[in-house]
Amino acid sequence: MSQHTPVYASFRSIGAYVPEKILTNADLEKMVDTTDEWILKRTGIKERHIAEENEATSDMGAKAAAVAIERAGISAEVIDLVLCATVTPDYFNMPSTACVISDKLGIHNVQAFDISAACSGFVYLLSLAKAFIESGMKQHVLIIGAEKFSSIVDYQDRSTCILFGDGAGAAVISATSVASEGFIDVHASADGSYADFLVTPAPGSINPVSQKVIDEGLNFVQMKGNETFKLAVKTLTKDVKEILQKNDIKSEDIPHFVPHQANYRIIKAVGDALKMREEQVVVTVGKYGNTSAASIPMALNDIWESGRLQQGELMLLDTFGGGLTWASALLPFAGKSNA
Repeated sequence: MSQHTPVYASFRSIGAYVPEKILTNADLEKMVDTTDEWILKRTGIKERHIAEENEATSDMGAKAAAVAIERAGISAEVIDLVLCATVTPDYFNMPSTACVISDKLGIHNVQAFDISAACSGFVYLLSLAKAFIESGMKQHVLIIGAEKFSSIVDYQDRSTCILFGDGAGAAVISATSVASEGFIDVHASADGSYADFLVTPAPGSINPVSQKVIDEGLNFVQMKGNETFKLAVKTLTKDVKEILQKNDIKSEDIPHFVPHQANYRIIKAVGDALKMREEQVVVTVGKYGNTSAASIPMALNDIWESGRLQQGELMLLDTFGGGLTWASALLPFAGKSNA
């Protein structure tokens, strides 16, 4: 493309990987003091998938990415940036999971790095991909949200162990000169004053690895559930209203509203506040639980594979996570439909 032709970022494909092993509510009843009825009522979650012990975040991410690359109709050789959003990386600090995934895909001598934005990670990556492509720096960006949340969950803590699952989703974002294929808008924001709402206290520079860390379980995720729930509903609703208003789009004209799959009660509250019809709202939390950065791409993959997501249809993504972070995106699906 000549430098005089406007360049837009386009969402070319979606792929996902879900581990085979399933952890049901009935299984959790045997592990902690809870019931299937209570979990369903409070969260809408029936089951979640759990990675094998020898299955790393990068393994899941690479499998999802391979699917996305194939569906985009390109070869791995043309990808010039690999981005991974995860809070459960293969290694603490280095190498990045994006580097490990790149190697597993045979992608070498290409820029690769991770971001840490918790559940907002995938939409944060969309904002990065958009910036890299529309600036002319990159042509084909591979973005991956992958989480092995079971590696940081305390299965004796009934407030968190019922919520989270493992999995990965990936997409190829490519440059295009066709304006109607391009992203419409991406919002991403954060407020660190709420950092203690969702936190994994160790290991890190505040709590380096020690016997104390292990004894006190500081390596497990901790959450202020009620506070997070209330703020999530308020923030997600406000963010969606703002992005729709800014771009002069009405909520009833969105075929696919894909909120972060954390809790059915949050999804329902936000959908109702936006006056969304039931068929507009994508819900997969019942079968996957909260898979953090993998949540939105896994949900997109579900509607693509079922034939619901058609080429050219508008997607509204909305997410909220630890940090605290939140993000929303308005974009058409520019890939091929699953006929």
